[in-house]
Amino acid sequence: MRRHIRPSKLAIILTLAVGLLTPMAANMVGAQAGASHASVRAAVAVIVAATPRPRGFGLPATGIRPDPVQIVRTAERVGRWTNVLVHVPHTLPAYARPRAGASQVGVVPAGSKYYGIPIVAWVENVSDDGRWGLVELPYTWPRREGWIRLRGLTRDETRVQVDVDLSQHMVTVRKFGKVLFRAPGATGASSTPTPIGEYFVTDRVPFSGGSYGTFAFGISGIQPRLPAGWTGGNQLAIHGTNNPSSIGRSASAGCVRVSEATLDRLMPLLRYGTPVIVHA
Repeated sequence: MRRHIRPSKLAIILTLAVGLLTPMAANMVGAQAGASHASVRAAVAVIVAATPRPRGFGLPATGIRPDPVQIVRTAERVGRWTNVLVHVPHTLPAYARPRAGASQVGVVPAGSKYYGIPIVAWVENVSDDGRWGLVELPYTWPRREGWIRLRGLTRDETRVQVDVDLSQHMVTVRKFGKVLFRAPGATGASSTPTPIGEYFVTDRVPFSGGSYGTFAFGISGIQPRLPAGWTGGNQLAIHGTNNPSSIGRSASAGCVRVSEATLDRLMPLLRYGTPVIVHA
């Protein structure tokens, strides 16, 4: 498991060379299993934990849109604890090996699973020649990784990384490798455990309260073990909750629930592409 990736090879290259969610909340798996749902525009169900939300929730009429995050351009020198990100302008093929002629193992999509927000992918490693980057393929199961060509891709960076410890029900945020803060979180129930893996942030979406609290960070993973009868989507997320007593327990359908206070601390830190490492 890669917990603190140090892309030193890419740092040298850049030095030399001089960013379970839908437009509606239906496709997040973090709400409590068995929650009720109400119709929304485009006939997409909205999973709720208590009362149904108004029709059209999450659409422009409500004033709720994916949260834009200003792109920070890559610095000339990449530091020791910097995570390198690349913007994905179109669907990119990913290969088993960092070389021409290698077998294709999947693709990196240009847009997020439900919102279509432009993907900013976390590059976990770089080939010796600097031409290829290793990335986790978004929204795939079983999880797999592949090599993409880096030539022509806009590069950014983040020094922030999120660690989710399932056994401790703890979310830890680091910057420059140092702990900024820790906060408890609810994770998947025993029948719907949060999948272990290496992910990155693909969506930033505000909500008007309810089972997701006031904000959600969609990540690049999916839940393969949905509850029986589940009618929502399968994308994983870190989000708020209207059931704060669940925080610190194994209680969700797979997402990570945190308090509103924790959301307030995460919002300025977790940009598109921020690594999220989930481990036992």
